[in-house]
Amino acid sequence: MWQRLREDEWPPLRELLGGRIRGCAWSLLLIPCTWAVFLPVVLGYPLARSARRSARRIFPSRGHRRIEDPEVMRVQKTRAWLATLMSVVILVAYGKPEDMAQAEEQFMFRLIVTPWLLLLSTPVVVAMLFRWASPAAKDSMRVRLRAAGRSAVRYIGAFTAVPLLSLGAYGVQQVAGPDAAGWTAIALMVPMLWAALFVVFATGPAVRSAFNTAAVHAALPALLTGVLVWEFAVIGLVMGGPPPGPPLVQACSLLGGPASVTAVVWWEVQRLRTRYGVALRG
Repeated sequence: MWQRLREDEWPPLRELLGGRIRGCAWSLLLIPCTWAVFLPVVLGYPLARSARRSARRIFPSRGHRRIEDPEVMRVQKTRAWLATLMSVVILVAYGKPEDMAQAEEQFMFRLIVTPWLLLLSTPVVVAMLFRWASPAAKDSMRVRLRAAGRSAVRYIGAFTAVPLLSLGAYGVQQVAGPDAAGWTAIALMVPMLWAALFVVFATGPAVRSAFNTAAVHAALPALLTGVLVWEFAVIGLVMGGPPPGPPLVQACSLLGGPASVTAVVWWEVQRLRTRYGVALRG
């Protein structure tokens, strides 16, 4: 059952409660002190399932690349682990307590900023690919780009709906009477929670697929990765300053990550051209 919860389609609540925990569920219902824990699960699970199903329908979990190359994936994972290891070694060797806290802040900052930085960077990279593409390829790319645009609009709409509905519920509580405010606030909180869950479930696949623009061109994910890594390097330098350590270590830490990612991106693009016939021009 827990393996199914990792899939795109969650099982219905009846199926979830109809297995091993059916007797446990009924016993919990008969004990009032457990209702505060059990009822939110019973009421919240269908809402979360609906939000996840919609998120996965718009942003499939495995739709981030048109061409899956196991060799490329292995090299990317190896580079990522080595970069993480080097960052930890530098922090342990030269870092101060404030550097540790700053590293955590930058990690959280990247999680929050990445979707919006993608929304700004993707049109630039797509415009470059359009300029290089042949007229026949442009027609095919336009069709896929329109679908990707609709996906991005839905994500932005759900993200925007969360604070708007929250402000609406707060405003109703301030203006309407206690009885009307309570029911109206609940009516607004339900779609707000659904939108928040949709954003949570959609963000990972949306970022990996660059809001489904990966379908526009097979090389687009690699090119976007190369652009984003340099953007984050500049943002990290401006916001947090250089990494700890002597000047040579600072330079290697600051430029080594983006440079290694760029090298992997170049190799991936060349591999797409030679092995799969994917060309940036023509």
